[in-house]
Amino acid sequence: MRAPDGVARLLARGGPLLLDFDGPVCSIFAGYPAQAVAAELVALMRDSGVLVPTEIAEEPDPLDVLRWVGRVGPQSLTTSVEDALCAAEMRAVATAEATPYGREVIVGARQVGLSVAAVSNNSAGAVTAYLAARRLEMYVHPVVGRAYADPERMKPNPEPILRAVGALGADPAECVLIGDSLSDIDGGRAAGVPVIGYANRPWKVSQFAERGADAVITSMAEVAGALVALAERTGL
Repeated sequence: MRAPDGVARLLARGGPLLLDFDGPVCSIFAGYPAQAVAAELVALMRDSGVLVPTEIAEEPDPLDVLRWVGRVGPQSLTTSVEDALCAAEMRAVATAEATPYGREVIVGARQVGLSVAAVSNNSAGAVTAYLAARRLEMYVHPVVGRAYADPERMKPNPEPILRAVGALGADPAECVLIGDSLSDIDGGRAAGVPVIGYANRPWKVSQFAERGADAVITSMAEVAGALVALAERTGL
């Protein structure tokens, strides 16, 4: 699949590739649905005596449940929810589904000399466990996951992106981030990192473009193809 010109241009600069995890690399909750995890977190809060509003009780995204408790709950409860979510993510790794061409992008990027890092709102432990299970851990460093029990520091906060950039000794403008959510687009822009929006749902294409993504793809195959073309041009 031919990549958009913007993708090829961004990769040809030779800077580090920063990958969001849940989306570009895999679907972590494919076999252990995110909605079920969110419901477990709500049940934990209710068991602790918390009055959970309807919109949070029905929230299908466990990360948004964590964000809510981080805003309104005591730190002790945020920590309990964080621990429960970390444990759920580790269980989810066993049934996660690889994103088509996600592996090819990681390996292909390293073959043409690009550093590859993971920057995720999931826990670093879960990301590392998935990479190890798929024999990809040697290709991806650093792994920057969710700040422990501090959900305000998740993307779109640029802090985790800038942590990865700093660990690579790179300039933000030299890097490129691939993500499948508005938090990736917004976080990348705030960090000064160009962003490729992975629109794994049709409605995301226009949304990402309107939000200022530097390029938009609908398949990781487009990135893999651009890396193959880059390898051929450079003789690698």
